[in-house]
Amino acid sequence: MKIIMLGAPGAGKGTQAKLIADKYGIPHISTGDIFRANIKNGTALGMEAKSYMDQGLLVPDELTVKILLDRVAQEDCKKGYVLDGFPRTIPQAEVLDQELVKLHDQIDHAIDVDVPDENIIRRMGGRRACVSCGATYHIEYIKPHKEGICDECGQELVLRDDDKPETVGKRLDVYHEQTQPLIDFYDRKGILKTVDGTQDMQDVFDAIVAILEQ
Repeated sequence: MKIIMLGAPGAGKGTQAKLIADKYGIPHISTGDIFRANIKNGTALGMEAKSYMDQGLLVPDELTVKILLDRVAQEDCKKGYVLDGFPRTIPQAEVLDQELVKLHDQIDHAIDVDVPDENIIRRMGGRRACVSCGATYHIEYIKPHKEGICDECGQELVLRDDDKPETVGKRLDVYHEQTQPLIDFYDRKGILKTVDGTQDMQDVFDAIVAILEQ
C-alpha cells in the first residue's frame, strides 16, 4: 500500500498521514525528515543535499527522488509507506514515477484532503505556539487551560508569523500554482481520491480508510 497525501498547507494531510501509518503499520515519510536524517548521518546523498541547502538553493528533483528511493528501499517499507510533502510539483511526480517503474513499482493511492482556502486561513490563524517549549494549541479546537498560557511550561503562547493570514495566503497561492496540478496528474492516472477535509479529524480518517479498503 503506497500512498501519496495531497492537500494545501494546513489541510491536515500530515495528521492523516500519521494516522494511516499507525493503523497499517507502515512508515510516514516526509522529505524534510529524510533530509534531516541523511544530513545528520553524514550520508553521501545528505551531504550533496546540504551543499544546495547551505547556498539557499532548492534541492534538485533528481536528488530529492534519490534520497526518497533510498528511504523506501529500507526493510520497514516492504508493506508500503505514506508520502507526505512529496511530490510537490509535476516534474517531481514524473521523476518519481519513472524511477518507480524501473523498480517494477508504483503508487497505489493519491489522497487529496480538500479544504477551501478560507477554512485554512481561519484554521491556521487560530493556531498558537509556546515561545518556550514549542507545544501547539488552537483557540477553537485545542484550547490551553488558561488563555494565552502553555499548559506544559506556563510560558506565553503566540501566533507564529507562518500562521498569520497574509503569510498563509501567500503559501496558498504557491500551492495552487505549483502543487494543485498534481491533483489532475493523479486523476488522469486513475488513482486519485478526494476527501472532505472540513469534517472532524476522525471523520476524515474514516473516509480515507474506506477508500483504502475498497
